[in-house]
Amino acid sequence: MNPSIFLSLLRELASTYQAFEVYSSAHIRSLDLTPAQFDIVATLGNTPGMSPTELGEHTLITKGTMTGVVDRLSDKGLVRRIASPSDGRGQIVQLTREGEKLFARIFPAHLEYMQRVFDQLSQDELAAITASLSHLRGAFAVAHANKEEMP
Repeated sequence: MNPSIFLSLLRELASTYQAFEVYSSAHIRSLDLTPAQFDIVATLGNTPGMSPTELGEHTLITKGTMTGVVDRLSDKGLVRRIASPSDGRGQIVQLTREGEKLFARIFPAHLEYMQRVFDQLSQDELAAITASLSHLRGAFAVAHANKEEMP
């Protein structure tokens, strides 16, 4: 692979992700949530709840950060921890009634906010971007599964 094309691709991928995060986070913060709090509320929405491990697998939040974020959402009355029915030592994190109301209000609003950017692209462009990102994700998954050696 041509090194300059590879480096340009890495820069563009990182810059695109950063631009996405800046745009998304601005809206999330206007809702009086942090991006991590929004991630948990959005992930728990329309579910009976999840264990902290499951939440970690479905969000971009690290295990070390998860407890504090859930604590802050609990302090706001948006989530609660209940005993797991299948594991006496485990817990389930679920939205409270207030959390469910918040999810119902902010999740569609955030999707609409994000869609404004994507509406600037044609259906063909969106399909091509989706296919390319899917292909790239698959390449990373294969490399990870094969545990390619690090230099």
